[in-house]
Amino acid sequence: MLHRPDDFEPVTEDWDEAGVRSAIARIVADADAAYRRQPLWPPPDDSPVAPGKPEPSLFAGAPGIAWALDALQRRGLAETTLDPAAVALEALAAWRAEPVFFAGYEDLPQRESSLLSGEAGVLLVAWTLTERPELADDLHTLVRANIDADEIDELMWGTAGTLIAAHALLDRTGEERWRRACDDSAEALLSRRDADGLWTQRRFKDTRSLGPVHGFVGNVHALLTALDGERAEQLRRETNDTLARFAVREGALCNWPPGAEDGLEHHRTGEIRLQWCHGAPGIVSTTAPYLDEELLLAGAELTWTAGAHKERKGAGICHGTAGNGHALLAAFARTGDELWLDRARRFAVHALAQAEREPPAYSLWLGGIGAALFASDCLDATSRYPFLELASAA
Repeated sequence: MLHRPDDFEPVTEDWDEAGVRSAIARIVADADAAYRRQPLWPPPDDSPVAPGKPEPSLFAGAPGIAWALDALQRRGLAETTLDPAAVALEALAAWRAEPVFFAGYEDLPQRESSLLSGEAGVLLVAWTLTERPELADDLHTLVRANIDADEIDELMWGTAGTLIAAHALLDRTGEERWRRACDDSAEALLSRRDADGLWTQRRFKDTRSLGPVHGFVGNVHALLTALDGERAEQLRRETNDTLARFAVREGALCNWPPGAEDGLEHHRTGEIRLQWCHGAPGIVSTTAPYLDEELLLAGAELTWTAGAHKERKGAGICHGTAGNGHALLAAFARTGDELWLDRARRFAVHALAQAEREPPAYSLWLGGIGAALFASDCLDATSRYPFLELASAA
């Protein structure tokens, strides 16, 4: 069994462009109104960080929402009444006044320099929306500090995440210091690969995750921003071979376990992960430009066959319906087959409806604003996973 059918529900609605545009506008209007009630927004009730408390990290709080509001406004889909740049600066001030860390990570050396959970991500958004030079200087310091982040070699906390940030600044500024930061980050990350090409995350116990946010394919994605020529081609070939080795197949479908030493079923809960952060959807969407097409389509087909996540995991892009939909959109980007675009668009309609039914979750990865961004990608027929779009894995 490649997934637990009881965890999913059928996707039944057809694409409705006018309805999608209206739903995106409503999600933005709700975010605006919630900010007026409580600046920086409350985190989701199931926040892994600080339930009920405004939390200023990129993953769970205001910076991600500010970035999303700016993106939706630039795409002509909604007019926010907020100033996203001002919100990002307010989030940075809040972080510096009282940073909020994941429980158990308070003593982690990367607690400040993490992209998704530390100040580095807050600075990236604030600089992106303002281009203030002092913010770039501060971010550069954190990127350099994260080069030796060997305790957790992953995108969320580790060098891979800040490599993506450095690439974003290099792309926008062309400054040599960012090129050096990219090169040094990439070489350090490559030097810590295990003999079989994976990376070990050693924070609580040695694990070797495969997915984009906590392991292998996220690290590879970041590295491909800094490598070119034969080194990049070799990394793509090795990644294909590794993913083929760990793929669990049933006929024309496949999934991947969370880690190299895992089976599909979680050893305590029996859960099988089929979501962006662990499992086929995230692996497909992150490696789509180069993954063996048979594997890509097998993972995407499983994602479609399973359907949408039920409300326990909800609409979001981390472990919810919109995150899974990114795999379908990536399959369209790779193949040009409009069947995949139609399927992705139906996931978007479902995710937007879920987001409006569920209690509000003011987080780019966990809430409705991420579903709105995914729906906007479906309108444009373009695959753009937030922040990973800053890094080209083609």
